[in-house]
Amino acid sequence: MLSTRLVTRRLVLRPLLLRDAKDVQALAGDIRVADTTLLIPHPYADGLAEQWIKRTRRTFKKGDSFAFAILARTDDGEAEESFIGCMSLAIDKTHNAAELGYWIGYPYWNQGFATEAGRAVIRFGLEVLGLERIAATHLSRNPASGCVMKKIGMMHVGRLRRSIQKNGVFEDRELYEIIRSDYLGFNVP
Repeated sequence: MLSTRLVTRRLVLRPLLLRDAKDVQALAGDIRVADTTLLIPHPYADGLAEQWIKRTRRTFKKGDSFAFAILARTDDGEAEESFIGCMSLAIDKTHNAAELGYWIGYPYWNQGFATEAGRAVIRFGLEVLGLERIAATHLSRNPASGCVMKKIGMMHVGRLRRSIQKNGVFEDRELYEIIRSDYLGFNVP
């Protein structure tokens, strides 16, 4: 599975590599990124990216989680160019489901990259892995992430009030999901 590559019109998604650590550190370490995500700490300590990448590679190999580096494609369409961010599916094997998570580096916000990558990862989860359900949450104060979730075919199903503590403050999260029958009707391009 570590050879899995998802290719879209502008992007290549592939398993993270240790050589990505510098880009992960720089982009995820930006307070604007860390502040809008559930699990990225700030400051982003040295060495944390390498530890995280090693862990994601182990879980990718076991099929427990699929974390993809999101990279821009070169004009010829195949080679990888700029590191943009990450997107993952954390698998719940018992219930044939997954949780979608992602972050995009600040220089790449508002360019449709999360939507494009999200469509590819949803397709991978539902068609290749055969999942029945994919869920995702975002901080209520980050509505842009909810827009991405809607664009990739997910449906808003509720609010999880004061469900996570971020920087010492309890925050609400919005819950989205897509199930196999929704996907077949939505037919994500």
